[in-house]
Amino acid sequence: MADATDSRFQALADPTRRAILKLLRRGSQTAGDLAKPFDLSKPTLSHHFAVLERSGLIRSERRGTFIVYALQASVLEEVALALMDFATPGAVKPRLKKERLMT
Repeated sequence: MADATDSRFQALADPTRRAILKLLRRGSQTAGDLAKPFDLSKPTLSHHFAVLERSGLIRSERRGTFIVYALQASVLEEVALALMDFATPGAVKPRLKKERLMT
């Protein structure tokens, strides 16, 4: 679970990927439609799509010659809940090494 959460936070750390997620809030879109607002090469955008898909934040579906991307709403809800843990005092406890008592 921690690895999945870490990969999601890493995916969200990039402003281009956050912008892609905002565009997908309007609904499913083709890769070409998602690319229009960006001044980025196709390989660069494909990389961003792949990172978002590997993290589980989006899913893709091939429709003929097009690839259509959509948000994974349930995964985004999990991320939002994880963020809320940071806002709740005492909810996040750091992992500390247990010190060995010397006798």
